[in-house]
Amino acid sequence: MSTEISSESTPQENSDNEPSRTGLLVCIAICIAFAAFWWISSTTEATWAILGFLMFEVAVISIVIWQACDPFADAAQWVGQKLQIPGSVRGATLDAIASSMPELFSGIFFVILAIQAVSGGGDAKAIEAAGAEGYGSTIATCAGSAVYNMILIPAFCALVIAYTRRERPTIDVEDEVISRDGVWFVACEMLLILFLFQNTMHWWMGIIFLIAYAVYIYQLYHDALVFRKKMAATKSYLTKSPQAPEIGQVIEALHAQGMNVSRAMVIQAQEEIRLHISREELEEEETPDEAGVFFGYLSIPLNKLSTPLILLTATLVSAVACYFLVEVTIETSKELAVPAFFVAVILAAAASSVPDTFLAIAAARRGDDSGAVSNAFGSNIFDICVCLSIPLLVNSYLTGWQPVTLLQDGKPIAGLVGLRILLVALTVATLAIMWHNRQLTLKKAIILCGLYAIFIAYAVLGSLGILF
Repeated sequence: MSTEISSESTPQENSDNEPSRTGLLVCIAICIAFAAFWWISSTTEATWAILGFLMFEVAVISIVIWQACDPFADAAQWVGQKLQIPGSVRGATLDAIASSMPELFSGIFFVILAIQAVSGGGDAKAIEAAGAEGYGSTIATCAGSAVYNMILIPAFCALVIAYTRRERPTIDVEDEVISRDGVWFVACEMLLILFLFQNTMHWWMGIIFLIAYAVYIYQLYHDALVFRKKMAATKSYLTKSPQAPEIGQVIEALHAQGMNVSRAMVIQAQEEIRLHISREELEEEETPDEAGVFFGYLSIPLNKLSTPLILLTATLVSAVACYFLVEVTIETSKELAVPAFFVAVILAAAASSVPDTFLAIAAARRGDDSGAVSNAFGSNIFDICVCLSIPLLVNSYLTGWQPVTLLQDGKPIAGLVGLRILLVALTVATLAIMWHNRQLTLKKAIILCGLYAIFIAYAVLGSLGILF
Protein backbone atom coordinates (compact mmCIF):
# COMPACT_ATOMS: atom_id res chain seq x y z
CA MET A 1 0.00 0.00 0.00
CA SER A 2 1.06 3.61 -0.27
CA THR A 3 0.59 6.10 2.48
CA GLU A 4 0.45 9.85 2.07
CA ILE A 5 2.79 11.89 4.15
CA SER A 6 2.79 15.62 4.57
CA SER A 7 5.79 17.33 3.03
CA GLU A 8 6.22 19.41 6.11
CA SER A 9 6.94 16.32 8.19
CA THR A 10 9.80 15.18 6.00
CA PRO A 11 13.08 15.80 7.80
CA GLN A 12 15.58 18.00 6.16
CA GLU A 13 18.76 16.56 4.81
CA ASN A 14 21.41 16.20 7.44
CA SER A 15 24.35 18.40 6.71
CA ASP A 16 26.05 17.96 10.04
CA ASN A 17 29.11 16.30 8.52
CA GLU A 18 29.63 18.96 5.85
CA PRO A 19 32.44 21.44 6.46
CA SER A 20 31.29 24.54 8.31
CA ARG A 21 32.79 27.45 6.42
CA THR A 22 30.94 29.97 8.56
CA GLY A 23 32.22 28.37 11.76
CA LEU A 24 35.78 28.43 10.48
CA LEU A 25 35.57 32.09 9.42
CA VAL A 26 34.11 33.07 12.81
CA CYS A 27 36.88 31.12 14.52
CA ILE A 28 39.55 32.91 12.49
CA ALA A 29 38.02 36.30 13.29
CA ILE A 30 37.89 35.50 17.02
CA CYS A 31 41.50 34.30 17.02
CA ILE A 32 42.65 37.48 15.25
CA ALA A 33 40.78 39.63 17.79
CA PHE A 34 42.23 37.52 20.62
CA ALA A 35 45.77 38.06 19.31
CA ALA A 36 45.13 41.80 18.92
CA PHE A 37 43.84 42.19 22.49
CA TRP A 38 46.70 40.04 23.78
CA TRP A 39 49.17 42.48 22.21
CA ILE A 40 47.22 45.53 23.45
CA SER A 41 46.94 44.18 27.01
CA SER A 42 50.66 43.44 27.06
CA THR A 43 51.45 47.08 26.27
CA THR A 44 48.89 48.76 28.54
CA GLU A 45 47.23 48.05 31.87
CA ALA A 46 43.96 49.68 30.91
CA THR A 47 40.96 47.79 32.29
CA TRP A 48 39.14 47.73 28.94
CA ALA A 49 42.13 46.08 27.26
CA ILE A 50 42.49 43.42 29.94
CA LEU A 51 38.75 42.66 29.96
CA GLY A 52 38.70 42.52 26.16
CA PHE A 53 41.57 40.04 26.21
CA LEU A 54 39.80 37.90 28.83
CA MET A 55 36.51 37.92 26.90
CA PHE A 56 38.16 36.82 23.67
CA GLU A 57 40.13 34.22 25.61
CA VAL A 58 36.79 32.80 26.77
CA ALA A 59 35.60 32.81 23.14
CA VAL A 60 38.70 30.86 22.05
CA ILE A 61 38.20 28.38 24.89
CA SER A 62 34.57 27.95 23.82
CA ILE A 63 35.71 27.09 20.30
CA VAL A 64 38.21 24.54 21.64
CA ILE A 65 35.47 22.97 23.80
CA TRP A 66 33.10 22.89 20.84
CA GLN A 67 35.66 21.24 18.56
CA ALA A 68 36.59 18.71 21.27
CA CYS A 69 32.97 17.75 21.93
CA ASP A 70 32.08 17.31 18.23
CA PRO A 71 34.25 14.20 17.59
CA PHE A 72 33.38 12.93 21.08
CA ALA A 73 29.69 13.05 20.15
CA ASP A 74 30.32 11.19 16.86
CA ALA A 75 32.35 8.53 18.65
CA ALA A 76 29.76 8.23 21.44
CA GLN A 77 27.00 7.77 18.86
CA TRP A 78 29.05 5.03 17.18
CA VAL A 79 29.45 3.24 20.52
CA GLY A 80 25.73 3.57 21.26
CA GLN A 81 24.77 2.14 17.87
CA LYS A 82 27.19 -0.77 18.16
CA LEU A 83 25.89 -1.60 21.65
CA GLN A 84 22.29 -1.19 20.39
CA ILE A 85 21.46 1.28 23.16
CA PRO A 86 17.99 2.84 22.67
CA GLY A 87 18.20 6.36 21.27
CA SER A 88 16.55 8.02 24.27
CA VAL A 89 18.91 6.29 26.70
CA ARG A 90 21.90 7.10 24.50
CA GLY A 91 20.80 10.74 24.39
CA ALA A 92 20.58 10.98 28.18
CA THR A 93 23.91 9.24 28.77
CA LEU A 94 26.48 9.27 25.96
CA ASP A 95 25.15 12.40 24.23
CA ALA A 96 24.66 14.18 27.57
CA ILE A 97 28.25 13.38 28.55
CA ALA A 98 29.45 14.68 25.18
CA SER A 99 27.66 18.01 25.57
CA SER A 100 28.02 18.42 29.35
CA MET A 101 31.69 17.54 29.79
CA PRO A 102 32.55 21.25 30.09
CA GLU A 103 30.20 21.76 33.06
CA LEU A 104 31.52 18.64 34.77
CA PHE A 105 35.20 19.52 34.38
CA SER A 106 34.64 23.20 35.20
CA GLY A 107 32.89 22.22 38.44
CA ILE A 108 35.71 19.88 39.45
CA PHE A 109 38.40 22.47 38.68
CA PHE A 110 36.57 25.25 40.57
CA VAL A 111 36.75 23.06 43.69
CA ILE A 112 40.31 21.79 43.20
CA LEU A 113 41.85 25.18 42.37
CA ALA A 114 40.08 26.89 45.28
CA ILE A 115 41.32 24.30 47.78
CA GLN A 116 44.78 24.18 46.19
CA ALA A 117 45.15 27.95 46.70
CA VAL A 118 45.05 27.57 50.52
CA SER A 119 46.15 23.99 51.12
CA GLY A 120 49.82 24.94 51.35
CA GLY A 121 49.56 26.86 54.61
CA GLY A 122 45.88 26.97 55.47
CA ASP A 123 44.23 25.17 58.35
CA ALA A 124 41.24 22.85 58.07
CA LYS A 125 38.74 25.72 58.41
CA ALA A 126 40.43 27.72 55.66
CA ILE A 127 40.41 24.69 53.36
CA GLU A 128 36.71 24.09 54.05
CA ALA A 129 35.94 27.77 53.35
CA ALA A 130 37.92 27.69 50.11
CA GLY A 131 36.18 24.50 49.05
CA ALA A 132 32.80 26.07 49.79
CA GLU A 133 33.68 29.10 47.66
CA GLY A 134 34.82 26.86 44.81
CA TYR A 135 31.68 24.76 45.03
CA GLY A 136 29.61 27.96 45.05
CA SER A 137 31.11 28.75 41.63
CA THR A 138 30.25 25.19 40.56
CA ILE A 139 26.62 25.76 41.54
CA ALA A 140 26.64 29.07 39.65
CA THR A 141 28.09 27.43 36.51
CA CYS A 142 25.65 24.51 36.48
CA ALA A 143 22.65 26.68 37.38
CA GLY A 144 23.63 29.30 34.81
CA SER A 145 24.12 26.57 32.22
CA ALA A 146 20.68 25.15 33.10
CA VAL A 147 19.07 28.55 32.52
CA TYR A 148 21.01 28.97 29.26
CA ASN A 149 20.02 25.50 28.03
CA MET A 150 16.39 25.88 29.09
CA ILE A 151 15.85 29.35 27.61
CA LEU A 152 18.42 30.28 24.97
CA ILE A 153 18.89 26.92 23.23
CA PRO A 154 15.17 26.52 22.35
CA ALA A 155 15.12 30.23 21.43
CA PHE A 156 18.14 29.89 19.12
CA CYS A 157 16.60 26.79 17.51
CA ALA A 158 13.34 28.66 16.91
CA LEU A 159 15.18 31.67 15.45
CA VAL A 160 17.24 29.52 13.08
CA ILE A 161 14.23 27.49 11.94
CA ALA A 162 12.08 30.61 11.48
CA TYR A 163 14.51 31.89 8.84
CA THR A 164 15.74 28.61 7.28
CA ARG A 165 12.63 26.37 7.20
CA ARG A 166 10.02 28.49 5.50
CA GLU A 167 7.56 25.61 4.94
CA ARG A 168 7.32 24.95 8.70
CA PRO A 169 8.93 27.89 10.55
CA THR A 170 8.12 26.70 14.07
CA ILE A 171 9.60 24.26 16.58
CA ASP A 172 6.90 21.70 17.36
CA VAL A 173 7.26 20.16 20.81
CA GLU A 174 5.69 16.80 21.64
CA ASP A 175 3.72 16.46 24.87
CA GLU A 176 6.15 13.78 26.08
CA VAL A 177 9.08 16.18 26.00
CA ILE A 178 7.37 18.42 28.53
CA SER A 179 5.48 15.77 30.51
CA ARG A 180 8.55 13.54 30.91
CA ASP A 181 11.80 15.46 30.41
CA GLY A 182 10.36 18.79 31.55
CA VAL A 183 8.80 17.30 34.67
CA TRP A 184 11.99 15.41 35.47
CA PHE A 185 13.99 18.62 35.15
CA VAL A 186 11.58 20.48 37.44
CA ALA A 187 11.74 17.64 39.99
CA CYS A 188 15.56 17.65 39.97
CA GLU A 189 15.55 21.44 40.19
CA MET A 190 13.17 21.38 43.18
CA LEU A 191 15.41 18.82 44.88
CA LEU A 192 18.41 21.07 44.27
CA ILE A 193 16.62 24.12 45.67
CA LEU A 194 15.55 22.08 48.72
CA PHE A 195 19.17 21.17 49.36
CA LEU A 196 20.33 24.76 48.77
CA PHE A 197 17.93 26.00 51.45
CA GLN A 198 19.69 23.76 54.00
CA ASN A 199 22.70 26.13 53.90
CA THR A 200 25.04 23.11 53.93
CA MET A 201 25.48 20.35 51.38
CA HIS A 202 26.65 16.88 52.42
CA TRP A 203 28.25 14.14 50.35
CA TRP A 204 25.13 11.98 50.61
CA MET A 205 23.16 14.63 48.71
CA GLY A 206 25.39 13.90 45.72
CA ILE A 207 24.56 10.21 46.05
CA ILE A 208 20.83 11.04 46.04
CA PHE A 209 21.25 13.03 42.82
CA LEU A 210 23.12 10.13 41.19
CA ILE A 211 20.39 7.69 42.25
CA ALA A 212 17.75 10.04 40.81
CA TYR A 213 19.66 10.10 37.53
CA ALA A 214 19.77 6.30 37.46
CA VAL A 215 15.97 6.22 37.91
CA TYR A 216 15.62 8.71 35.05
CA ILE A 217 17.72 6.48 32.79
CA TYR A 218 15.56 3.49 33.73
CA GLN A 219 12.40 5.40 32.79
CA LEU A 220 13.93 6.35 29.44
CA TYR A 221 14.78 2.71 28.78
CA HIS A 222 11.25 1.62 29.71
CA ASP A 223 9.72 4.34 27.55
CA ALA A 224 11.91 3.25 24.63
CA LEU A 225 10.51 -0.28 24.87
CA VAL A 226 6.93 1.07 25.05
CA PHE A 227 7.62 3.32 22.06
CA ARG A 228 8.81 0.37 19.99
CA LYS A 229 5.67 -1.56 20.88
CA LYS A 230 3.41 1.36 19.87
CA MET A 231 5.37 1.93 16.67
CA ALA A 232 5.00 -1.74 15.72
CA ALA A 233 1.23 -1.56 16.33
CA THR A 234 0.96 1.67 14.30
CA LYS A 235 2.84 0.19 11.36
CA SER A 236 0.75 -2.96 11.53
CA TYR A 237 -2.49 -0.96 11.37
CA LEU A 238 -1.23 1.18 8.48
CA THR A 239 -0.04 -1.77 6.40
CA LYS A 240 -3.26 -3.76 6.95
CA SER A 241 -5.52 -0.85 5.98
CA PRO A 242 -6.85 -1.22 2.39
CA GLN A 243 -6.23 2.48 1.75
CA ALA A 244 -4.27 5.24 3.45
CA PRO A 245 -6.23 6.25 6.60
CA GLU A 246 -6.28 9.75 8.06
CA ILE A 247 -3.92 10.38 10.96
CA GLY A 248 -6.83 11.04 13.32
CA GLN A 249 -8.43 7.77 12.28
CA VAL A 250 -5.23 5.89 13.11
CA ILE A 251 -5.01 7.53 16.52
CA GLU A 252 -8.64 6.70 17.34
CA ALA A 253 -8.33 3.09 16.18
CA LEU A 254 -5.23 2.44 18.25
CA HIS A 255 -6.76 4.23 21.23
CA ALA A 256 -9.63 1.74 21.05
CA GLN A 257 -7.00 -1.00 21.34
CA GLY A 258 -5.63 0.60 24.51
CA MET A 259 -2.68 2.39 22.88
CA ASN A 260 -2.23 6.15 22.99
CA VAL A 261 -0.14 7.28 20.02
CA SER A 262 0.73 10.81 19.00
CA ARG A 263 0.38 12.50 15.64
CA ALA A 264 4.18 12.64 15.34
CA MET A 265 4.42 8.87 15.89
CA VAL A 266 1.88 8.15 13.13
CA ILE A 267 3.77 10.46 10.73
CA GLN A 268 7.04 8.74 11.62
CA ALA A 269 5.45 5.32 11.02
CA GLN A 270 4.16 6.49 7.62
CA GLU A 271 7.62 7.72 6.70
CA GLU A 272 9.29 4.46 7.72
CA ILE A 273 6.77 2.45 5.71
CA ARG A 274 7.29 4.70 2.70
CA LEU A 275 11.06 4.14 2.96
CA HIS A 276 10.84 0.43 3.78
CA ILE A 277 12.79 -0.51 0.67
CA SER A 278 15.79 1.60 1.61
CA ARG A 279 15.25 1.52 5.37
CA GLU A 280 18.29 -0.64 6.04
CA GLU A 281 20.45 1.73 4.03
CA LEU A 282 18.93 4.67 5.92
CA GLU A 283 19.78 3.07 9.27
CA GLU A 284 23.33 2.42 8.11
CA GLU A 285 23.68 6.10 7.24
CA GLU A 286 22.50 7.05 10.71
CA THR A 287 25.44 5.18 12.24
CA PRO A 288 28.47 7.45 11.82
CA ASP A 289 31.51 5.82 10.23
CA GLU A 290 33.80 8.77 10.86
CA ALA A 291 34.27 11.60 13.35
CA GLY A 292 34.38 15.15 12.05
CA VAL A 293 37.34 17.26 13.17
CA PHE A 294 38.22 20.94 12.65
CA PHE A 295 34.79 22.16 11.59
CA GLY A 296 34.22 19.06 9.45
CA TYR A 297 37.15 19.70 7.12
CA LEU A 298 38.95 16.62 8.49
CA SER A 299 37.57 13.24 9.45
CA ILE A 300 38.79 10.21 11.37
CA PRO A 301 37.40 6.74 10.58
CA LEU A 302 35.57 5.18 13.51
CA ASN A 303 36.49 1.64 14.51
CA LYS A 304 37.33 -0.36 17.63
CA LEU A 305 40.81 1.16 17.79
CA SER A 306 40.20 4.79 16.85
CA THR A 307 36.97 5.32 18.81
CA PRO A 308 38.49 4.88 22.33
CA LEU A 309 41.41 7.12 21.31
CA ILE A 310 39.01 9.81 20.08
CA LEU A 311 36.97 9.63 23.30
CA LEU A 312 40.11 9.85 25.45
CA THR A 313 41.73 12.65 23.43
CA ALA A 314 38.54 14.71 23.28
CA THR A 315 38.05 14.28 27.02
CA LEU A 316 41.59 15.43 27.77
CA VAL A 317 41.32 18.44 25.44
CA SER A 318 37.99 19.42 26.99
CA ALA A 319 39.44 19.04 30.50
CA VAL A 320 42.42 21.27 29.70
CA ALA A 321 40.13 23.87 28.08
CA CYS A 322 37.88 23.86 31.15
CA TYR A 323 40.89 24.35 33.42
CA PHE A 324 41.72 27.56 31.56
CA LEU A 325 38.03 28.54 31.55
CA VAL A 326 38.03 28.37 35.35
CA GLU A 327 41.26 30.37 35.48
CA VAL A 328 39.80 33.06 33.21
CA THR A 329 36.59 33.18 35.27
CA ILE A 330 38.55 33.72 38.49
CA GLU A 331 40.81 36.31 36.82
CA THR A 332 37.79 38.19 35.43
CA SER A 333 36.13 38.27 38.85
CA LYS A 334 39.32 39.75 40.32
CA GLU A 335 39.59 42.33 37.54
CA LEU A 336 35.98 43.39 38.06
CA ALA A 337 36.27 43.10 41.85
CA VAL A 338 33.07 41.03 42.04
CA PRO A 339 32.40 37.57 43.51
CA ALA A 340 33.36 34.69 41.19
CA PHE A 341 29.79 33.40 41.62
CA PHE A 342 28.35 36.15 39.38
CA VAL A 343 31.01 35.74 36.70
CA ALA A 344 30.60 31.96 36.66
CA VAL A 345 26.79 32.13 36.40
CA ILE A 346 27.09 33.96 33.06
CA LEU A 347 30.58 33.60 31.59
CA ALA A 348 31.52 30.02 32.50
CA ALA A 349 27.93 28.83 32.05
CA ALA A 350 27.59 30.26 28.53
CA ALA A 351 31.05 29.11 27.43
CA SER A 352 30.41 25.56 28.65
CA SER A 353 27.03 25.40 26.89
CA VAL A 354 28.39 25.90 23.38
CA PRO A 355 28.29 22.15 22.50
CA ASP A 356 24.65 21.88 23.66
CA THR A 357 23.73 24.83 21.44
CA PHE A 358 25.17 23.40 18.24
CA LEU A 359 23.85 19.89 18.93
CA ALA A 360 20.31 21.26 19.42
CA ILE A 361 20.41 23.49 16.34
CA ALA A 362 21.68 20.57 14.24
CA ALA A 363 18.81 18.40 15.52
CA ALA A 364 16.26 21.11 14.68
CA ARG A 365 17.65 21.55 11.16
CA ARG A 366 17.35 17.77 10.65
CA GLY A 367 13.65 18.11 11.46
CA ASP A 368 13.97 16.58 14.94
CA ASP A 369 12.21 19.43 16.78
CA SER A 370 11.42 17.45 19.92
CA GLY A 371 14.96 16.11 20.02
CA ALA A 372 16.33 19.65 19.95
CA VAL A 373 14.26 20.64 23.00
CA SER A 374 14.63 17.33 24.87
CA ASN A 375 18.42 17.55 24.45
CA ALA A 376 18.33 20.81 26.41
CA PHE A 377 16.25 19.27 29.20
CA GLY A 378 18.39 16.12 29.22
CA SER A 379 21.58 18.17 29.53
CA ASN A 380 20.05 20.13 32.42
CA ILE A 381 19.12 16.93 34.26
CA PHE A 382 22.68 15.68 33.72
CA ASP A 383 24.10 19.02 34.93
CA ILE A 384 22.11 18.93 38.17
CA CYS A 385 22.37 15.23 38.95
CA VAL A 386 25.92 14.52 37.79
CA CYS A 387 27.83 17.78 37.25
CA LEU A 388 26.91 18.99 40.75
CA SER A 389 27.29 15.59 42.43
CA ILE A 390 30.82 14.71 41.28
CA PRO A 391 32.38 18.06 42.36
CA LEU A 392 30.48 17.77 45.67
CA LEU A 393 31.99 14.34 46.28
CA VAL A 394 35.44 15.63 45.26
CA ASN A 395 35.09 18.57 47.63
CA SER A 396 33.93 16.30 50.46
CA TYR A 397 36.89 13.96 49.91
CA LEU A 398 39.44 16.80 49.89
CA THR A 399 38.00 18.33 53.08
CA GLY A 400 37.77 15.10 55.07
CA TRP A 401 34.07 14.55 54.22
CA GLN A 402 33.06 17.80 55.90
CA PRO A 403 29.80 19.42 54.71
CA VAL A 404 30.02 22.28 52.23
CA THR A 405 28.71 25.45 53.81
CA LEU A 406 26.67 27.78 51.63
CA LEU A 407 27.12 30.65 54.08
CA GLN A 408 29.67 33.45 54.20
CA ASP A 409 29.88 35.47 57.40
CA GLY A 410 26.63 33.85 58.53
CA LYS A 411 24.77 34.85 55.36
CA PRO A 412 24.03 32.88 52.17
CA ILE A 413 26.70 33.11 49.48
CA ALA A 414 26.22 36.31 47.49
CA GLY A 415 23.75 35.69 44.70
CA LEU A 416 22.47 32.35 45.99
CA VAL A 417 19.12 33.62 47.26
CA GLY A 418 18.32 35.39 44.01
CA LEU A 419 19.40 32.32 42.04
CA ARG A 420 16.95 30.12 43.94
CA ILE A 421 14.05 32.44 43.11
CA LEU A 422 15.02 32.96 39.46
CA LEU A 423 15.46 29.24 38.81
CA VAL A 424 11.86 28.58 39.81
CA ALA A 425 10.39 31.64 38.09
CA LEU A 426 12.24 31.17 34.79
CA THR A 427 11.50 27.44 34.69
CA VAL A 428 7.76 27.96 35.17
CA ALA A 429 7.68 30.75 32.56
CA THR A 430 9.66 28.75 29.98
CA LEU A 431 7.58 25.58 30.38
CA ALA A 432 4.39 27.64 30.09
CA ILE A 433 5.64 29.18 26.83
CA MET A 434 6.50 25.74 25.43
CA TRP A 435 3.21 24.21 26.59
CA HIS A 436 1.14 26.87 24.80
CA ASN A 437 0.17 25.23 21.48
CA ARG A 438 3.21 22.95 21.94
CA GLN A 439 5.13 25.26 19.61
CA LEU A 440 8.00 27.70 19.65
CA THR A 441 7.47 30.56 17.21
CA LEU A 442 9.63 33.53 16.30
CA LYS A 443 7.72 35.73 18.76
CA LYS A 444 8.14 33.19 21.56
CA ALA A 445 11.86 32.97 20.79
CA ILE A 446 12.15 36.73 21.24
CA ILE A 447 10.27 36.49 24.56
CA LEU A 448 12.66 33.75 25.72
CA CYS A 449 15.63 35.96 24.83
CA GLY A 450 13.99 38.65 26.97
CA LEU A 451 13.77 36.22 29.90
CA TYR A 452 17.48 35.51 29.59
CA ALA A 453 18.14 39.26 29.53
CA ILE A 454 16.40 39.37 32.93
CA PHE A 455 18.79 36.68 34.12
CA ILE A 456 21.76 38.71 32.83
CA ALA A 457 20.42 41.79 34.63
CA TYR A 458 20.22 39.77 37.86
CA ALA A 459 23.89 38.78 37.54
CA VAL A 460 25.02 42.34 36.77
CA LEU A 461 22.98 43.95 39.54
CA GLY A 462 23.94 41.21 41.96
CA SER A 463 27.63 41.70 41.24
CA LEU A 464 27.16 45.41 42.06
CA GLY A 465 25.55 44.50 45.38
CA ILE A 466 22.19 45.94 44.38
CA LEU A 467 20.35 42.61 44.52
CA PHE A 468 20.65 39.74 46.98
